[in-house]
Amino acid sequence: MSGTSSAHPRVAVTRTGLPGDGVGRLATRFDVTAWPGTAPPTPAELAGLAQGCEGLLVLGADRVDAALLDAAGPGLRVVALASMGYDSVDVAAAVQRGVVVTHTPDVLADTTADVAMALILIARRRLPAGVDAMRRGAWGAFRMDAFLGLDVHGATLGLIGYGRIARAVARRAAGFGMRVQHHHPRRKEDDRLSRWAPFDELLRTSDVLSVHTPLTEETKGMIGAAELALMKPTATLVNTGRGGVVDEDALLVALRRGELHSAGLDVMTDEPRTDPSDPLFHEPHLVVLPHVGSATEATRAAMVDLAARNVAAVLDGRPAPTPIPGTPGLPGRRRVADRTV
Repeated sequence: MSGTSSAHPRVAVTRTGLPGDGVGRLATRFDVTAWPGTAPPTPAELAGLAQGCEGLLVLGADRVDAALLDAAGPGLRVVALASMGYDSVDVAAAVQRGVVVTHTPDVLADTTADVAMALILIARRRLPAGVDAMRRGAWGAFRMDAFLGLDVHGATLGLIGYGRIARAVARRAAGFGMRVQHHHPRRKEDDRLSRWAPFDELLRTSDVLSVHTPLTEETKGMIGAAELALMKPTATLVNTGRGGVVDEDALLVALRRGELHSAGLDVMTDEPRTDPSDPLFHEPHLVVLPHVGSATEATRAAMVDLAARNVAAVLDGRPAPTPIPGTPGLPGRRRVADRTV
């Protein structure tokens, strides 16, 4: 896909066939080049695609580091993620080079919250065990002690982080009659849906713990062996935030020892996970999904549309609608070796 004039600003898109018409609208105004491969581009291929572009539309799985920013060249003005999370981007390196970095924070909260609630229900009620028994022809005579899980209604839900997605989960939890509490390190206020709780108290008192925090240096591995040991042995852990927030090895140990009732993961470290023998896939008290929190037709199209609108705004000289928090919405001047150029 390409525009009709090389005089138009060049925009590189790291996948072809993205949902919605956002990329198509970009192509009516800019010189758009989309990665043609069926597999994601390697770092070297991504660098070649980005060379000479002024806008770069990427997915959350694409690593945008200093090397890629430099490969694109000094004309690069905006990197637009079709993703809410932005741990794949070296934001400091982009800001240093005067490049705007944007994400899609406002369009996927409810869709991802639906999946968080689904994982809570599936993991806590241990529904996969029933599905597996039926597929094996092992559903025998009715037994009162078969396929037993734990109640969701009336349980206490703890939310780590209290942004858009967590608040959407809190709204859903209210419909299940759950008591909701949350921990956010900087916003320590209650609201009509949830009460704030100190972190250790949240771990000790929650029947269900749902992770909704971005992956940063502060949150990496924040749910490890020590934190899991504080949780109830009847508790369920769900993560739809970022994989690196939960220590997966420690989680497997806790589940195998019966120190935790169940868990559900939509995100993991080192995605994608393609080894069929991966222990995460074979732990009976763990439900694993392939990062599908935002995976509806409407939401994925809205994410691409917002990313495209961010690109168009910056290339038109207007502030980006949704820059990364704490970063400029308009390109700055490049700072190289403590000099502004």
